[in-house]
Amino acid sequence: MSVSTAGYLARRAAQKERVQILYRRALRDTLNWAVHRHLFYQDASNLREKFDANKHVEDLDAIDRMIAEGEAQYNKWRHPDPYIVPWAPGGSKFTRNPTPPSGIEIAYDYGREDND
Repeated sequence: MSVSTAGYLARRAAQKERVQILYRRALRDTLNWAVHRHLFYQDASNLREKFDANKHVEDLDAIDRMIAEGEAQYNKWRHPDPYIVPWAPGGSKFTRNPTPPSGIEIAYDYGREDND
């Protein structure tokens, strides 16, 4: 009995993690589609209602099926040009000012080094 209980709990934990990841991704993608913040709040509320509508489901196979359908729907409707924070990898300012090559020394006390 403990083996099946442990397997059940492990599967439920994995499902919970997949749902959380799917929700976060979908919420972030909703922000990409919304032009204004008040539109995002309504879309985020609708998304939360969709997730909360299936909170009561206990059948493990049905949960796996719903997660797979949700991931497929997310991949189908994902934004083609998502917003990337400018200084994050892939952003417009990422490595705009790259670190200098090795061997080049930066003097932060320029003009004061001879006055000591």
